[in-house]
Amino acid sequence: MELELIQRLAVATGIGLLVGVERGWWQREEQAGARTAGIRTYTLIGLLGGVFGAIARALTEPVAAAIVLAVGVLVFSGAFTLFRFRETQKDKSYGATTLVAAIGLFALGIYAVIGNEVVAAAAGVAVVSVLAARESLHGWIARVSWPELRAGIVLAAMTFLALPIIPDQSFGPFGGINPRQIWLLAVVLAGVSFLGYAAAKALGAERGLLAAAAAGGLVSSTAVTMTAARRAAAREADGRLLAASATLGSAVAFGRTLVLIGVLNQEVAARVVAPLLAGLTVAILIVLLLARRNLQGGAGGGFELRNPFSLQETIGLALLLGGVLFGTRAVGALFGPAAAIAANVVIGMGDTDSTTYAMSQLAPGQLTPAAAAVGILLAVAANNLFKFVAGAALGGRGFGLALALGLGAPTAAGAAVYFLLLGAAGAG
Repeated sequence: MELELIQRLAVATGIGLLVGVERGWWQREEQAGARTAGIRTYTLIGLLGGVFGAIARALTEPVAAAIVLAVGVLVFSGAFTLFRFRETQKDKSYGATTLVAAIGLFALGIYAVIGNEVVAAAAGVAVVSVLAARESLHGWIARVSWPELRAGIVLAAMTFLALPIIPDQSFGPFGGINPRQIWLLAVVLAGVSFLGYAAAKALGAERGLLAAAAAGGLVSSTAVTMTAARRAAAREADGRLLAASATLGSAVAFGRTLVLIGVLNQEVAARVVAPLLAGLTVAILIVLLLARRNLQGGAGGGFELRNPFSLQETIGLALLLGGVLFGTRAVGALFGPAAAIAANVVIGMGDTDSTTYAMSQLAPGQLTPAAAAVGILLAVAANNLFKFVAGAALGGRGFGLALALGLGAPTAAGAAVYFLLLGAAGAG
């Protein structure tokens, strides 16, 4: 019992030491006695909180223990607030971080003794991490625009506030629609798009066309291809380099589909991982081939960035996914699995995410995992075909020839690997 108490007090003291080191570093230039607290003070605050926790823990009467803790927190908070007030008056500042950190540290010292010491230690590390990130957080806030901040807030609200209260059960005929599953996928896709936007902005237009294309592929490889085609038609950059950017966007889309299906249905993922990886690898090689003469920092420019996330787009995406899934199930139930796969291939020309979701949800119910894998691979191929036809028509002959290589070779590689595996499985 005594050993456990000593260990818990050590955790409380260690948390105080961590916070003290971080706080002391920022105030290292000040003379002794010119600051409210340093390394020693914060270490003692953690230990003091632990001692109050130990006293409360030793009392058998819950009311008495609660009174001890309340008095300890009030007395410490009042005393530290007084000293912090004097410091801010002297420095003519209004910072409250030091005060909040000290009170929080005292509370963590108490919790380390009377609660879960592992959780207390983790919370202490989180406190130190937030305190140490002061400069980077302030710089980040200065660079973020209001639409970007609002997008992040909405995405967080849809994830942590709305998702838990959405019903987790199926409604309607043909197997029904599960609102929570659809909403979860919509939030995941919106999050990926948000990350793609953030990456594109962080890389900047000066970092080159290919860097922006890679980030843009997380959002929409079709949009990357159409943007490259328009720039090729306007002769804004070398056609081979623009075709390389479109190919790179599609390579990222291969990876995105692979991750998505891996999350949704592992049985189907096992059947598509090799073809998709083959297509991704060949696409990267084609990018290097097409861009080898132009591959340098700042070549070209970035893609136009827009608001990365909005509530309307999330709702629209959720409705689209639900509609595609319901329609595919209805077609499969009425006309058979082959019709369901054919419908998804047509839809996949414009959006592989919805077809990936629909196929993964139909297996192993209306479709076998093998049939669902075929549906996904055909949808990816159809999407590449659509991008080639539209891009070549818009970008011109030179761009179209390079794009045919960039999109055709990965598709052919994926198909070859699939049929080789299929043949090997049949022979086995």
